[in-house]
Amino acid sequence: MKKLFIGGLSFETNEYMLTELFAKAGTVTSAVVIKDKMTKRSKGFGFVEMETEEMAQAAIAMWNGQELDGRKVTVNEARPLEKRF
Repeated sequence: MKKLFIGGLSFETNEYMLTELFAKAGTVTSAVVIKDKMTKRSKGFGFVEMETEEMAQAAIAMWNGQELDGRKVTVNEARPLEKRF
């Protein structure tokens, strides 16, 4: 599985919408929109896991720089979480 970072999301975009849209590029194994713990409002980014590397690359080509819910989104490979001090 290949995890993708999706940035610039509209506050109205949800997991179901991400799954439906990214399924056009292949099999989506999971989709999550990151939310603020206190307000439960979207932080404007999320992650989508695609079944294969090829599907992930197709999703990047299909959605990076495109408009989604009125916002231009950034789609690229997710990087490992860096340690915070």
